[in-house]
Amino acid sequence: MFRRGGTSAEFGMRIIGRDIMLFAAREALKAGLWSPRHWAGNIAAGVIVGVVALPLAMAFAIASGVKPEQGLYTAIVAGVVVSLFGGSRVQIAGPTGAFIVILSGIVAEHGVAGLQLATLMAGLMLCAFGLARLGGVIRYIPLPVILGFTAGIGIIIWVGQWQAFFGLPAVPGHFFHEKLWFLLRNLPRLDPVTTAFGFGSLALVLLPRRVRILQRVPGPLLALVAATVLQGVAQFPHLATIGSTFGDLPRGLPLPHWPGGGLDRIVPLIGPAFTIALLGAIESLLSAVVADGMAGTRHDSNAELFGQGLANVLSPLFGGIAATGAIARTATSIRSGGTAPLAGVVHAVVLALVLLAFAPLARNIPLATLAAILFVVAWNMSEAHRVVRLVRHAPRADAVILCLTLLLTVFADLVVAVNIGIVLSVLHFLRRMASSVDVAPVTLPDAVSAPAAGPRVRALRVRGPLFFAAVESLRAAFRGEHAAVLILCLEQAPFADATALQALDDEIAAAHGRGVRVILCGADPRIRAKLHRMGTLSRLGAGDFQPDLAAALSAAQAGTPGGAEAAAESAQDGAGRGAAGRTVPAPA
Repeated sequence: MFRRGGTSAEFGMRIIGRDIMLFAAREALKAGLWSPRHWAGNIAAGVIVGVVALPLAMAFAIASGVKPEQGLYTAIVAGVVVSLFGGSRVQIAGPTGAFIVILSGIVAEHGVAGLQLATLMAGLMLCAFGLARLGGVIRYIPLPVILGFTAGIGIIIWVGQWQAFFGLPAVPGHFFHEKLWFLLRNLPRLDPVTTAFGFGSLALVLLPRRVRILQRVPGPLLALVAATVLQGVAQFPHLATIGSTFGDLPRGLPLPHWPGGGLDRIVPLIGPAFTIALLGAIESLLSAVVADGMAGTRHDSNAELFGQGLANVLSPLFGGIAATGAIARTATSIRSGGTAPLAGVVHAVVLALVLLAFAPLARNIPLATLAAILFVVAWNMSEAHRVVRLVRHAPRADAVILCLTLLLTVFADLVVAVNIGIVLSVLHFLRRMASSVDVAPVTLPDAVSAPAAGPRVRALRVRGPLFFAAVESLRAAFRGEHAAVLILCLEQAPFADATALQALDDEIAAAHGRGVRVILCGADPRIRAKLHRMGTLSRLGAGDFQPDLAAALSAAQAGTPGGAEAAAESAQDGAGRGAAGRTVPAPA
């Protein structure tokens, strides 16, 4: 707790959330992971991850429609910021393959400056999500939707790299099917040298998985070094390289600068910025969950969103693009001994040193090699084995939602796919919930249900929540009963919404119109208070609201007075005291 009259710094920490700021760094400090005895393992892990991140950062940047150095700027800035400010002490952040589809589209429509401004706006949104404690909301996105759009992104990345892999002409068109048809028609025009570099690089990327002696060597680095050396020696004239396409890489980070554009550019970029923020939140929290499982840690989802947001605010100021948690690089760091934010900071330092010392050598890196690296990234991202297993073994509705989300991601738009996937998942859940609501007859003694003298009594029991999707079940149950007295038991209804309560009120009025007496019983204090506010209790006759079924049967047979007024008073009492968690006496 803060003291009264504290400093302005303390007041600021109160405003922005003290528990979120520098979460990863503070958690590592509490665990003693900043002590010298942990340095060696984390420095070694940081160096390995830095080497792994080098080709990936450039490949992701080029595929996103920007220069390769901008991917390195992103990895450096985000690597430091997320490692210190994020919600996981082992998270490694940077540009990722999941962003390629979104960022390339923004660059095509708004330019690089528009992309950087949208990234900055997305960073502010992520910071706001974290401060508003919305980190837990992301967990409610269903697995079929997540698998569907990530597999769709993997397909788009794979097809999008055919041009560089095979040395094909520039691809026209905006939609996926247009690009795919153009590439298929032009495959016979592939460049043999470029294609050979592509397949050779792909083999080298996969080689360490097959050869035990090379298992500790990152496959992308092996392919990058071998292809760059070969091109540097042979200088194949028709092979596209970073130098021939983008020029030499600059040495060092640029000075901070505003991405460009004024207020007039903000409104058109709100949609793209929200898309970046949403995907960044999903990817970073998924990565944090994976890291928790591997390292035995426990992340803070709100701090993770804030750290990712801060990284995306700062990255475009240094010429970078959007960043998020990178699952593969985070896993590599953990497997290499990374246990603290120091590993992420060292990985960023390694990339900065490479940019300072070896930038001129990058001009000979073949684009076909980077395309081969992205082929593997796309395959890993698609998680084809999980998609196939879910389609084969999951409930049919989940399989349909996955396939539809995948197809919409590929052929329409990622945001449309996610929105429709979530809406369909919610509708499917509501349908299942509605089918689980049961309004069933209660077995009563023959002396009550079919008496020789007196009114015939029937009872119904509601099992499940009374909400809008269960209204038809309630109406059907009411209209199927023709007894003189109908008892509705609500003790197994955990909650009720306005639609269902209004339908109940309508059915009670209709029953009264048919000469049927309706008795409600067993409602908990919250439902009882809602019935009072809806005016349903005042519609009931005397003695027609009872605490349980036994009392309702007695009232039905004897016509016990004193119902509506006592029920209304009890409902008012329940509304006033139910929030405090105290038991509200049932009306007699």
